[in-house]
Amino acid sequence: MSGQAIATSSTSLKTIAFWALKIFLAVMFLAAAGAKIAGAPMMVAEFGKVGLGQWFRYFTACMEISGAVLLLWPGRTAIGAALLACVCIGAFFAQLLAIHVDVIHTIVLAAIFLSIVWFNRQQLPGRF
Repeated sequence: MSGQAIATSSTSLKTIAFWALKIFLAVMFLAAAGAKIAGAPMMVAEFGKVGLGQWFRYFTACMEISGAVLLLWPGRTAIGAALLACVCIGAFFAQLLAIHVDVIHTIVLAAIFLSIVWFNRQQLPGRF
């Protein structure tokens, strides 16, 4: 194999892996949003503990759906990742202060989304 063929193969593998990650994360957040909208008892209870009212459950679901769609929209990936990072940061504080459950998954997800934002920062208005 020539050097260019290896580089092309490596680039293709990175692109496939990045799309697989984005699809996995989008499906995960769409499923979470679906549970919130459907009124799953666990979600109703969690948002009851947060104390902002059940409207916040619907608001969060809308943010998750919007972020998941934007994450998969070429040219809007950074915006979707930034929105989902904000959802994760909000979940971190809700789980730490009101729900009193493990928060490590919110930290890991926020770090992943912020990494996606960083690597796609050229898509953001006013670039960093």
